[in-house]
Amino acid sequence: MPNTLRLLALSSRTAAILIAPEGANYTLSQPLAWRCTSVGTADSRSGETETVSLFLESLEPDTEYTLTTTLGDLTFQTLPCAGLCDITSFGADPAADDNAAAIQLAIDSTPEGGTLFVPPGRFVTRPVFLRSNMTLYLPEGAQLAAPGDREGWPILPAQDETGRNISTWEGLPEASFAAVITAVNCDNLTITGRGVVDGGGDRGDWWQWPKETRDGARRPRTLFLAHSRNVILSGVTVCNSPSWTVHPFFCNQLTAAALFIQNPPDSPNTDGLNPESCCDITLTAIAFSVGDDCIAVKAGKRGPGQSDHLAPTRRLSVTHCQMARGHGAVVLGSEMSGEITDVEIAHCEFDGTDRGLRIKTRRGRGGRVSSVVMSDIVMTGVGTPLAVNAFYFCDADGHDHWVQNRAPAVVDETTPVVKDITVKRVRAEGVMLAAAAILGLPEAHVTGVTIDDFQVSYNPDAKAEVPLMADNVKPTRHAGLIAEFAQVTGEVTLIPGMQELAKC
Repeated sequence: MPNTLRLLALSSRTAAILIAPEGANYTLSQPLAWRCTSVGTADSRSGETETVSLFLESLEPDTEYTLTTTLGDLTFQTLPCAGLCDITSFGADPAADDNAAAIQLAIDSTPEGGTLFVPPGRFVTRPVFLRSNMTLYLPEGAQLAAPGDREGWPILPAQDETGRNISTWEGLPEASFAAVITAVNCDNLTITGRGVVDGGGDRGDWWQWPKETRDGARRPRTLFLAHSRNVILSGVTVCNSPSWTVHPFFCNQLTAAALFIQNPPDSPNTDGLNPESCCDITLTAIAFSVGDDCIAVKAGKRGPGQSDHLAPTRRLSVTHCQMARGHGAVVLGSEMSGEITDVEIAHCEFDGTDRGLRIKTRRGRGGRVSSVVMSDIVMTGVGTPLAVNAFYFCDADGHDHWVQNRAPAVVDETTPVVKDITVKRVRAEGVMLAAAAILGLPEAHVTGVTIDDFQVSYNPDAKAEVPLMADNVKPTRHAGLIAEFAQVTGEVTLIPGMQELAKC
């Protein structure tokens, strides 16, 4: 990879920039100095970055800037702004118990092409609903925080009055509590700044009923985007989510850059970022530390007599991200009945996740996962770097004989297909269970798996556990490539000098 200096996301007052020297993933080997000046003015700022992500805020609208680094120069012009609405001008107050009404009034008053401004301070709010053609700007020190009490909390219906799916839970249409930041039918929307959106999952009882329904609804996300096009998320920290943290649903052309997504390690089902039935998604320079999967890609789930809600997720790019903790770094499925295709995962760091690239499905799902390329990845302390599982025992019937039986079943529209998976230039140190575990269906083998330059070392203190969540899988430690009902080309090799750790 050559040196890269590229604009990732731009608004009227912020810019997210990728500064990636050759060979860099997320963390730089040494700090890199930068200087940003406003062309024709005295505005100048400088500093150092220790990651490939540089985020600039408090810029002037419609102004040209030049960024100077040892990698070269980058000139960009901030976008114009049609007007700024400060939430405190509409009655928002850090001392208030709930600022939702004031913030919603400010949202509704923001002109098209304008900016809703949240000043520094912690503003408690129940869910608010954004609009198209606006920017939500939370600079450093600004917080929107959900309360712990869900009394009066709005609920999103499974479908709107036209029958279109609006709310979803694990791939099926279901009513859910609205997210603290909810955006439905919001085209040309930007959420940006170094501020914080706090979902309040650590307050109240949200984490006490992870799989239940209460008051007629499922748990909320923290940031929910549905049926929206041309959306930019940049800079913000999203944390303490009641369930999935950032959930784009039926969105096209979404860019997320320079985010921080953080949840406690014991918080249930707090996936980091879950694009569901979305197309043209770019995720770059995001740092994850969550209680479940970091990125979990979805495409709806085939339910009994249900298939009209299924739609594909296509053309997803995940680059220069850091997954510091979680069950899986990048996970495809298990809700994938609408198919997941054309996925790129490159130049990322996986540290301490249970699995690296994880593909999971089961009989009854249907759909397809294909054209997935993972390259130039560094993993540390990952249990199983590559896990492909067509016997995933999710849902109430997941352990039933018809799901877990290793005899071939009839192939029909409910048979999932997994094919064309490429893994190349991967270095995984401290592997615990298996370098790769691939389990296809006897009636539909996993095909077209290509492994090239996949090097591993092993954690000498690892204890044997099952590498895949399926019945009749034996515990293992320090395994190389395990494949059943799968077509695999290539092999896993030891990092030079690590032969003494190859023994099981």
